[in-house]
Amino acid sequence: MAFESLSDKLQNVFKNLRGKGRLSEADVKTALKEVKMALLEADVSFKVVKQFISAVQERAIGQDVQNSLTPGQMVIKIVNEELVKLMGSETTEISLKPASDMTIIMMAGLQGAGKTTTTAKIAGKLKAKGRKPLLVACDVYRPAAIKQLQINGEKQGVPVFSMGENHKPADIAKAAVAYAAKNDQNVIILDTAGRLHIDEDMMSELIEIKDAVDVHQTILVVDAMTGQDAVNVAGMFNDKIGIDGVIITKLDGDTRGGAALSIRAVTGKPVLYVGMGEKLSDLEQFYPDRMASRILGMGDILSLIEKAESQVDEEKAKELSQKLRKAEFDYNDFLDQMNQVKKMGGMASILSMMPGMGQMKDMDFDEKAMDRVEAIILSMSNKERLNPELMKNASRKQRVAKGAGVDITEVNRIVKQFDQMKKMMKQLPGMMGGGKRHGGLFGKMKLPF
Repeated sequence: MAFESLSDKLQNVFKNLRGKGRLSEADVKTALKEVKMALLEADVSFKVVKQFISAVQERAIGQDVQNSLTPGQMVIKIVNEELVKLMGSETTEISLKPASDMTIIMMAGLQGAGKTTTTAKIAGKLKAKGRKPLLVACDVYRPAAIKQLQINGEKQGVPVFSMGENHKPADIAKAAVAYAAKNDQNVIILDTAGRLHIDEDMMSELIEIKDAVDVHQTILVVDAMTGQDAVNVAGMFNDKIGIDGVIITKLDGDTRGGAALSIRAVTGKPVLYVGMGEKLSDLEQFYPDRMASRILGMGDILSLIEKAESQVDEEKAKELSQKLRKAEFDYNDFLDQMNQVKKMGGMASILSMMPGMGQMKDMDFDEKAMDRVEAIILSMSNKERLNPELMKNASRKQRVAKGAGVDITEVNRIVKQFDQMKKMMKQLPGMMGGGKRHGGLFGKMKLPF
């Protein structure tokens, strides 16, 4: 996950400041030297790091502990506020014209950044907000680009306009505008061609499209995995054609994350969304304050709540709460809850958003183990899933183990863990959201575990 290494290093820096009654200049400079190195190793622009450290140092030197905060917490507070400022302070949405008017969005970026998939993801977001988007295939060079857009458009339930590979992108864009006007579409999203690197042909083509149609928003898609190159690309695109916002993809991968911290400072343009996976639903609004909180190991409860509420079925949550009160929780319910955890990105993803749980990411959360548990439960008969007591029978366990292709010790462990969990849930009936909506964090979130 992006920022893991940076987060670990920053937390280690702050640990060393504990126990001091006042922050001396030497304390601050020593800590900030380590913060500087951590940011540079995360591939944050040197110029950005220099300005950031200067701003933090100016505020932190000589600060007395306020409102019972320890000095370490004071530094974290200052670093947090400066990180938020660095990434843009406010959350920025894609600018749209009124629904009665037509908005044209041009997606740009280098080949391999995930532009075509991101274009479809954006269409899905706008459709969910009540808009009527039209995807337009303007990449006439990359093999299968048009087909890829059509497949993703179908998955999102969004129409795709294409004229094949033998027309100029600017002409396709103009024809798409006429088509959208006739078919009551009010947002046109142009999926343009990328290149392996920036060249004059690509820039000329994008300028031609802008000259041909009234592009309201130009959104650049960059790959977080390319690190500082992503920032350089953003700066060059902004200089050549002008951009209105940036989407950073692959932020869920093994990346140092420096692009997310540098792009706003270098280009002056906001980060709009971040891609957190390959599924068409894996596109998250970029919140500078939440991202800063996650980087500093303070969690991101708001995003976790939103993710839970979007994935957890309200009726199922109520039904499960009632079952827990009556101790009727069965293996089918257990399977449902596991699937909800998967939809939310798995346990490691959930814990990374919870305050104080950052250190638990080092635990071995074998997500494949969840697949084995699922196989075990699915190998049970429906009668056994509905009546967990039956699974205490040795011959039944042996049959299930054989059906799931696992050792019987795994089945024994699942049966034992299920029994323990059932007892615990019976004692804590409010945890799954059955009480008042704000009767506790887990109740509010209706977390599926």
